[in-house]
Amino acid sequence: EESIPIALSGRDILARAKNGTGKSGAYLIPLLERLDLKKDNIQAMVIVPTRELALQVSQICIQVSKHMGGAKVMATTGGTNLRDDIMRLDDTVHVVIATPGRILDLIKKGVAKVEHADKLLSQDFVQIMEDIILTLPKNRQILLYSATFPLSVQKFMNSHLQKPYEINLMEELTLKGVTQYYAYVTERQKVHCLNTLFSRLQINQSIIFCNSSQRVELLAKKISQLGYSCFYIHAKMRQ
Repeated sequence: EESIPIALSGRDILARAKNGTGKSGAYLIPLLERLDLKKDNIQAMVIVPTRELALQVSQICIQVSKHMGGAKVMATTGGTNLRDDIMRLDDTVHVVIATPGRILDLIKKGVAKVEHADKLLSQDFVQIMEDIILTLPKNRQILLYSATFPLSVQKFMNSHLQKPYEINLMEELTLKGVTQYYAYVTERQKVHCLNTLFSRLQINQSIIFCNSSQRVELLAKKISQLGYSCFYIHAKMRQ
């Protein structure tokens, strides 16, 4: 809520807040308010790290826009047909919500001329984001919203944000009702540590995140070998 009038003024923003606190609304409301619906070109891009988040944010944007003039919103991600997306851009589109790689594809094709910044500015995405920024006009406005920010965000902010307004609502990183533990173990001990936690804490259901698709498949195989029912999913699987 604090960021909305700042965003409406056209100033860059770096905002950090917990998940579930309304970050999407905080940037979508001023974004939609500043659109000129008489024009039929792309006026705003919302770049998010995953396909699922792009679809979620696009639905929120469509619902909010119904009360703000009815902007034309388009979601596009990797795993969908690029040619179909290019054809969709022949119609009026005011807001594009997309993953970084797909935005870059559209820019390279010449059809796009241009909240979760922590993932977008991780080492996997930072170069793509740099390439996208280079295509933006100088009078752009950048709003970065996330629950966490790695060190690379500071470098990105210094390079590309113009006197950003900073908001930090993260005095406590842990959501109410959530307890966090940290286990420092070697690579070889990780599976054994997981097995011990499952048995001693009597964990019936869990979600385990890995930093690569290869690790996801390998860990799922090892957990299955321990006798647990395990399924995996990652971005390289067919949609």
